[in-house]
Amino acid sequence: MPFPMAGMPMQMLMLHGNSFLTQTIEEGRRGRNALALPNMVMADIGSTVGDHQYINLDFMGTVERWTYPSAGYPELLQVGEENSDHQPYVDAQHPHSSPIMGLTLSDTISTGHGKDHLRVWFAPRGQSTDGPVAFMHRPTGMVNPDAPLGHHVGQDVGHISSTVIGALVHWGETTLEISNFNGTEPKPANVDLPLGTPNSYATRLTEQFTPHFYAMISAAYVKNPEPDQPTLDHVWRYSASFYNDHAFESGWMFHNAFIYGLINGYDNASALRSFAEEFWFQREAKNIWSRIEVLQRTPAELEITSVSPNDPSWVTAITLGYTHELAKWDSLHVGLGASITKDFLPSEFQSAYSGDPLSGKIFLQVGGMKMWEL
Repeated sequence: MPFPMAGMPMQMLMLHGNSFLTQTIEEGRRGRNALALPNMVMADIGSTVGDHQYINLDFMGTVERWTYPSAGYPELLQVGEENSDHQPYVDAQHPHSSPIMGLTLSDTISTGHGKDHLRVWFAPRGQSTDGPVAFMHRPTGMVNPDAPLGHHVGQDVGHISSTVIGALVHWGETTLEISNFNGTEPKPANVDLPLGTPNSYATRLTEQFTPHFYAMISAAYVKNPEPDQPTLDHVWRYSASFYNDHAFESGWMFHNAFIYGLINGYDNASALRSFAEEFWFQREAKNIWSRIEVLQRTPAELEITSVSPNDPSWVTAITLGYTHELAKWDSLHVGLGASITKDFLPSEFQSAYSGDPLSGKIFLQVGGMKMWEL
């Protein structure tokens, strides 16, 4: 985001998009073969006001409601939300709220000391101040068409929240954020932008240790996250994450993210935990990337009826992918990629999944970012 500086007026427009035309092939009893199009677009327009203030409007959109199969984007072990028939997505990623995934009006005010600043914002739909950098915004997540399995397990589910009022203070290398928001999660099948009473709150602390390494911790109290579960009054979400990058003399660029999430009271479990490790090696047209996840799932979440429904077990998913950039024009790039994922399941889950299943994807990626001074 542009930063207001005395004597330097700015009017900026930024566009950023990323989409994947993905063919998925999964083995096992629950495996599906399906074509889908995960996608997102961002537009940010802003202007300085005087010497120390920058006001901007940020829009984030998607059409996943119309580019995903009715049963959701195939992803073994993924859960969360319900479709238009009020059936939960199981072994599938739900589409994100379409067409408006986010709409935020913010005001950034410089204190006049270096880059120290205050930012305040309001979002009918936007990000609560908890969780890691959302997967579609962090470098290690933008190369992967899949949402993390830990998306709802204390990680970045808050990136689509309703009626967010937030504030941020950046001082030296430290950033403190707070927000008040409505805790009910948007319904992916609905085309709407509802406003609700802010009844939840979150805080996040970020420390930039070096230009190439920073860390975040967060906590959130979320009221009535699932209105279809009247016995679920609230949940607590916690996260910790670490990010670093490194440029090698050989020309390779390395990005890395490590993420921990914890949620209390979700899906009738006292606590669910998730760990994720992501990396991305990039050099010229070559992109090698990976995601390793270890997290807890309950049998009820995965609709496994042979064991106690609410006792969580650990599952593991290891993904390795490669994307080759086919063409690049100015700020637009096109790549062809493939990935393979191996799941490792506890014995009580293996019958439902025919052992430890394997899945693969091939995809065409189109993305890019462009900024203009107006």
